Amino acid sequence: DVQLQAFGGGLVQAGGSLSLSCTASGFTFREYAIGWFRQAPGKTRKGISCISTIDSDLWYSDSVKGRFTASSDNTKNMVYLQMASLKPEDTAVYYCAADRGFRCTSNWYRMSQIMDYWGKGTLVTVSS
Repeated sequence: DVQLQAFGGGLVQAGGSLSLSCTASGFTFREYAIGWFRQAPGKTRKGISCISTIDSDLWYSDSVKGRFTASSDNTKNMVYLQMASLKPEDTAVYYCAADRGFRCTSNWYRMSQIMDYWGKGTLVTVSS
């Protein structure tokens, strides 16, 4: 069975940092791109980052560029999202998702529609 799970969420003060992890199993990890998404209360889910496990293909939304850093460890089937300079507007449920062969920098605008597999989210709350 394919399984994706984001974890590492919690409560953090504005300006602080938090690191999320996404663990994957049940598929050939190195063939996939992993997208990070978030859904704030009352809002639609949006893609914020995408990283290829094959090459250096990497994308960030404008809302997190320069503050968030995605990385992957293919030996562990893990993807990470390091979040710094957090703001109250970063409060959301964060999800990871996977798509085979997805090209992040050229197809980021289709992330939500294209991803094959979705994991359960983890809540990040940033207090002011």
